[in-house]
Amino acid sequence: MWEAIRSNQRRSTVLIILMGVVLVTLGGAIGFVVDPQAGGAFGAVGALGLWSFLYLIAIFQGDSILLGASGAVRIKEKFEAPQLWNVVEEMTIASGLSKIPAIYIMNTDMLNAFAVGRRPEKAAVAVTSGLLKKLNRDELQGVIAHEIGHIKNLDIKFMTLAAVMMGSIVMISDAFLRSMWYGSMMGGRRRSRSNNDGGAQIAIMLAALLLAILAPLIAQMLYFACSRQREYLADASAALFTRYPNGLASALQKISGGAVAAKQVNRTIAPMYIINPLQAHSAAVSLFSTHPPTKKRIEILQSMAGAGLMEYERAYKESLGTKSRCIGAQTLSDAEEVAVRDADAKSKPPKKGLEQIQEINDLFGRVDGLLPIACACGMRLKIPQGFTKDSVACPRCGAGHEVPKAKQGNAKQKQIYHRSGAGWESFRCQCGGTVQLSPLFAGGSVDCKKCGQTIQIDNGSRRAKIQKST
Repeated sequence: MWEAIRSNQRRSTVLIILMGVVLVTLGGAIGFVVDPQAGGAFGAVGALGLWSFLYLIAIFQGDSILLGASGAVRIKEKFEAPQLWNVVEEMTIASGLSKIPAIYIMNTDMLNAFAVGRRPEKAAVAVTSGLLKKLNRDELQGVIAHEIGHIKNLDIKFMTLAAVMMGSIVMISDAFLRSMWYGSMMGGRRRSRSNNDGGAQIAIMLAALLLAILAPLIAQMLYFACSRQREYLADASAALFTRYPNGLASALQKISGGAVAAKQVNRTIAPMYIINPLQAHSAAVSLFSTHPPTKKRIEILQSMAGAGLMEYERAYKESLGTKSRCIGAQTLSDAEEVAVRDADAKSKPPKKGLEQIQEINDLFGRVDGLLPIACACGMRLKIPQGFTKDSVACPRCGAGHEVPKAKQGNAKQKQIYHRSGAGWESFRCQCGGTVQLSPLFAGGSVDCKKCGQTIQIDNGSRRAKIQKST
């Protein structure tokens, strides 16, 4: 795989240089129009300065900005989303990454996922709640493997750099076109027309205007052209990591079929998703396609006789009818045949209806520190952190409910909570913070995340329930 990664890096370098030429040329042309006496040098320097500023922001805060813009929340503990965490761990090991990526979930019915980060050690994977509701374990594993493939193949670094470069070009072009539209430079042009070289100034201004219109389109074409090939390589990586190409193929079918309205999609993040939701139903590649046609990607994966790189390369050439390579010759000569494994026995169809929806909603409630209380009328109350009252009334039926909380203990045990069930339990610390106990938790104490105080846990009632059920 290293050869294909290096080839992608070489192409990326060329594309970045070309985008840099577009950026500097655009800045120089605008600078010449704004101040003909200074020439275009200060405009070119200003364009590079803007790019440097945005690049530093992207390097140090880019992943946080993108995750924040998508509304993603981080899963910090394994018990918060056990299956998702286990799948990410499995694919991290399979890929050979040294550290598990940070895991985020976006609360949206859209089916999708993306990866971000400066380098593999500082990467993150984000999936939507809709994806968790609709995909079985094999399918989820295929999606996670694809995103970790982007991390392993160092795509995330290039995509960050290229996105910042493209963003700089768009910002400069937009600022210039707006200033032209509102006539903020009309005075300067009138002064220029009074000189003998007024005709040359007008010609330069028109050239700069044309460049300002074309530059963002050129930058987008360069950016998208490179990203399309990376999607194929990430698919090949996913097939290798999972040893089950049909898992990703099935996931791609569901994701493409669950496309949402464009107004619900953040256009900045859309090209980073495993399927661009704004182009989900595109059957052919255009100059502005960020991804290959989903139909072709599925066809390649489904026609693989094995799960190795050689099998993907063969299927890739047959499906696209091309002689060009997706994976390098040296990599293929060193690659081993990998047999396709059977479907995972644990990969059952996802739960249907209200039960699955409630599980996902409870997950976000736990992440946000909400304390759930179920009423007999079917209403689920969610008590926020800091709620200090000992009871709460159901807004539907008016029934009163005691808020579960830790009791005052003895001198050695400042607080103690008597556990009553075998499933998830939430209770309130005396500081008002919410404490979550997973079904797997069997410890004797837990620390409140809000105040840091240690709370003793009495598991006696829980053990009795487990023994009775078995």
